[in-house]
Amino acid sequence: MDCQITRLLPLPAKSSFFLFGPRQVGKSTLIKALFPKTKALYFNLLDRELITSLRRSLKNFREAIIARDKDQVTHVIVDEIQKLPELLDEVHFIMEEMNRPPFFILSGSSARKLKQSGVNMLGGRALSLRLGALSHKEIEAMEEFKDDNFPLVKILKYGTLPDIFTEFDQDLVKLKLKSYYDTYIKEEIRIEALVRNLDAFSIFLEMAAEDNGNLINYSNLAQDTGVSHVTIKEYYQILIDTLMGFYLRPYTKSKRKRLVKSPKFYFFDTGVVRTIQGSLSLDLDYGTDEFGRCFEHFLIREIILLSSYANKDYSFYFYRTEAGAEVDLIVEKPNEEILAIEIKSNSNPKLKNLRGLKSFQSINPQAKLYCVSLAKHRREESGILILPWREIFAELDL
Repeated sequence: MDCQITRLLPLPAKSSFFLFGPRQVGKSTLIKALFPKTKALYFNLLDRELITSLRRSLKNFREAIIARDKDQVTHVIVDEIQKLPELLDEVHFIMEEMNRPPFFILSGSSARKLKQSGVNMLGGRALSLRLGALSHKEIEAMEEFKDDNFPLVKILKYGTLPDIFTEFDQDLVKLKLKSYYDTYIKEEIRIEALVRNLDAFSIFLEMAAEDNGNLINYSNLAQDTGVSHVTIKEYYQILIDTLMGFYLRPYTKSKRKRLVKSPKFYFFDTGVVRTIQGSLSLDLDYGTDEFGRCFEHFLIREIILLSSYANKDYSFYFYRTEAGAEVDLIVEKPNEEILAIEIKSNSNPKLKNLRGLKSFQSINPQAKLYCVSLAKHRREESGILILPWREIFAELDL
């Protein structure tokens, strides 16, 4: 199905920038739409012939840029910059030494090699932006999903990678997601030699998917995987660096209650994590625990992603005491305003199931308390605002 998608992330026209994001979230599509080839010099480092030529002599890159028509070609686009990090030295040189240098757009699906010591990140001369899979606001703006036709179950089940989301043949969706997973293991992990023991990492990846959104137990993972807990931490760092997910760390500012210290890890997309879990063929029904977990995952990812797009300096945590009181998401604003958000995947959340919010309020009396749910109308009970899930974004100025 040919769906027109307008992305929310603004790309600057007159500034150099890095654009990071997982594979297939639409980085190249967005760049090409906003910076057509008539105005840009394009280097795709997935092209083996090109990257071989550049590795043989980086001056080929500089010479191609020098030879450009400065009045016509205003931007230089380098796709998959992590494939050749040393090219950044050339970019830096051109920025410093060339009269009327172009703007550089440097995209990548991994920050692993770029974080290595000695890699030139251009000393603040380029902005750093992140693109994620489709957000619910981008989907709502599509003609196919207007008029309250929002495909929540499809999103929770298969995720929102653009090529996946716009495919309506379910068998093909599953094949594409499995191919995505296989490509990640093959190209990001094996070819880039990010781990020595690929079998152990593959086992870890499946276990990390099973534990998606739960407290990380490094010792248990190490025991089940057959590697050290230090290696498990390194494996999680690989997932972070290859943009496959993010940590949610515990809220620890209270000194009056003992809080858990382990972080949670969430994959960047519900469809990708269900693929790794091997659960794509299973139904995802309202009222089930699995539906609830996917709904929580979806909303936490949405809030963090849209906050990034809006350039909000929010900090995100979860809250949990050793006694078991828990809140799914704590949002701390720069003005020290705090929002505590509990996520429930039913249409009529009960006050007795929201005790974690009251526990959090006991240590932060000024915190605003929310329950985000599938309710059709907002209501307030005992100081807790129970909202239809879409309405939380207005509360967060998103």
